[in-house]
Formats: sequence, C-alpha cells, structure tokens
Amino acid sequence: MTSKIKIYSTKSCPYCIRAKSYFAANDLKFEEIDLTNNFSEIDRIKAKTGHRTVPLIFVNEQFIGGYTDMISKIESGELVLK
Repeated sequence: MTSKIKIYSTKSCPYCIRAKSYFAANDLKFEEIDLTNNFSEIDRIKAKTGHRTVPLIFVNEQFIGGYTDMISKIESGELVLK
C-alpha cells in the first residue's frame, strides 16, 4: 500500500525543506499545504495536533509529528513509507 503523505509547511522553514527533500530523494509522493500567511489554517491545524511548529506531517491521516519525529520513527522501524 502506498503511503498517503501530507505535509503542512511554510516556505522558509528549514525542517520543511528537509522533509520535502527526503520525500523527493525517496520517490515518495506527498501533498503540501503551504501555511505561509494562512493564519486561519495555522490555527486550525495547531488546535488539531497540539503541535506548535512546522512541518506538520501526516501519513495515512495519522499525525506523525515534525521532521525529526518522522526520521526517528523511520530509523526505529516504527514508520515505513512506501
């Protein structure tokens, strides 16, 4: 099954850039929602996740966390992206 990846990001966020680079380097398709200047969406997604920084990464509709959370879960084998 192909992982459905969604990333909420901003244009200037270095961890957002790293996450998108990881996806591209591993041929993983993802949907990006740019939160730059989208304050209502920022408030909505932060209220939903409790996470206060970007990127906000979801895999198959499940909140994974940020970039370092994702990498830790991949390295531990807890998360496998296809």
